[in-house]
Amino acid sequence: VEETGRLMNEALCDGAAQGLGAGRALGEMILKQGFPHREISVLAQGIETETPVTVHVAIGADTIHQHPKADGAAIGETSYRDFQKLSDVVPLLNDGGVFINIGSAVIMPEVFLKALTVARNVRGPVEKFTTANFDMIQHYRPRVNVLSRPTSSGGRSFGFTGHHEIMIPLLVRLLLESLGG
Repeated sequence: VEETGRLMNEALCDGAAQGLGAGRALGEMILKQGFPHREISVLAQGIETETPVTVHVAIGADTIHQHPKADGAAIGETSYRDFQKLSDVVPLLNDGGVFINIGSAVIMPEVFLKALTVARNVRGPVEKFTTANFDMIQHYRPRVNVLSRPTSSGGRSFGFTGHHEIMIPLLVRLLLESLGG
């Protein structure tokens, strides 16, 4: 807990000072530190492939928030930048995109719905896309904020119930096969 809390909080403080979002700050730290298995880190690969990866923090919800190096301003600032980035990316869903929620019963469904609302109010229609929710139990917020509300004006939604260690590799395999690789 000490090392993880220290490194993550240092990354977020550095990221805030550099004007980065939380996802980018954490991904850069993983690469800079040369962590083992960084080639399979979603955050590190986001940096490597120049793909936006966002992190949405509920302050106080994680052990790193009680660490002596925790800086609420830096955590909030980097997470807010990622919300802005997500709001900028969500319009790309229009007319054929896919949003997948994996195992988040509260935070991501709420953040996604708000980012979608911002995108629709500022940039125009975001319709005719697909959403999916993967979880071991189908909860209210993902069912409503990921599957129902976003696609009510057009689009499709799918709820998948099962263990992540089975369902996600199956999803990846299906995607790789459909892409020919």
